[in-house]
Amino acid sequence: MSRADVSADSIVVLDFETTGLSPDQGDRAIEIGAVRIEAGEVVDSFQQLMNPGRPISQFIADYTGITNDMLRDAPSCEEAMSDFHRFMGDSNLLAHNASFDKRFLDAELQNIAKRYRGEFACSLLVSRRIYQAAPNHKLATLVDYANIESSGGYHRALYDSQMTAKLWLSLLDEIKHRYAVASVPFELVAKLQKTPKKSVDGLLRKWSTA
Repeated sequence: MSRADVSADSIVVLDFETTGLSPDQGDRAIEIGAVRIEAGEVVDSFQQLMNPGRPISQFIADYTGITNDMLRDAPSCEEAMSDFHRFMGDSNLLAHNASFDKRFLDAELQNIAKRYRGEFACSLLVSRRIYQAAPNHKLATLVDYANIESSGGYHRALYDSQMTAKLWLSLLDEIKHRYAVASVPFELVAKLQKTPKKSVDGLLRKWSTA
């Protein structure tokens, strides 16, 4: 079975907190959080602060709640990412606004000469197609829109990955119920996130088991 054939409810959900917006500009990860979902159930989690080798700005400290004192004795990015590489294995991967997290994952793993085999899905792109009536598609807004219980502790990596996992399962349930799809393979969400909004209904009706 290829990774595209695996169900979309078996996946590793990840989130980075970083020193800035772009690894191409020298920004580094300062925290990674992740949860593993198997058959729609969260079965494991991973969280690690990491020292980027230089002080972080006050803006980042205020935004994330992560301080230079917290990072001073944290393991290096290389140590933390080596541990995370073992955690994610060959699983497919998910993030909210995945293009951001994928850039940092690619850059940090390149620094330790590691690669991953899983494919990425983006809950932001899928939500734009399934929850088209949402006020916007920020994670916190979508959690409220989908009536998912939340303590509001956003911008820490583990919490954001946990909320993304809950949102993801909500999106998959919506697809199943709205279109009578028995199960949602990763192949379907990979197509869905690239499908124009006007064509979403037609795509999903083709997968209906009704």
